[in-house]
Amino acid sequence: RAREWVNLPPNQKTPEFLAEEARRMARRYELEIEVLGPEELRAGGYNLLLAVAQGSSVPARLICLRRKGAEGGPTLALIGKGITFDSGGISIKKAEGMHKMKGDMGGAAAVLAAFEVIAARRLPLDVMMVIASCENMPSGTAMKPGDVFTGAGGKTVEVVNTYAEGRLVLADAITYAIRRGATHIVDLATLTGAAAVAIGHAATAAVSNDDALWARVWEAA
Repeated sequence: RAREWVNLPPNQKTPEFLAEEARRMARRYELEIEVLGPEELRAGGYNLLLAVAQGSSVPARLICLRRKGAEGGPTLALIGKGITFDSGGISIKKAEGMHKMKGDMGGAAAVLAAFEVIAARRLPLDVMMVIASCENMPSGTAMKPGDVFTGAGGKTVEVVNTYAEGRLVLADAITYAIRRGATHIVDLATLTGAAAVAIGHAATAAVSNDDALWARVWEAA
């Protein structure tokens, strides 16, 4: 499923497409769902996601599915980067390989597929899935190097390179999850090509600030 979503062409695989896939899942498995569009994102202060999206005519979506399969325990949030096409924005990428940027929502595909397994198997977990989704495009309305935005978490961010859009949308997605009670967070993203340069495809680069949680991820891997 994740591969199918990643391989879809970007004119079909919009943020709203991902939202509709989540709605389908919510109907099938009786899950809680919330989909935020531009107006709701603005009201919630999710300005980093909106900043990345502002260069495109395709509206952003922040998508949340939740299954409360356990009471009184930890709440796990699976967060996925859902850039359905990443041109690099004003800091535009080279034409070579540009068509592959339809896959910049690989993190979103991974958490969406994982959540379907969790829901289908009715795992005893309080777990939510959060996807921050938009396109990163160059236009007269696109964010610019030097722009400063305030994220939902209250911190200001200066944009130096618009190619580094993933950490912006993830920051707002993480704030969303924390606002809704997440105690443990795992985010997945096609965040930096430097990881592939360093270690190839033999392993996945990971950074953690929670040794106990990382030990469980490591054991599972």
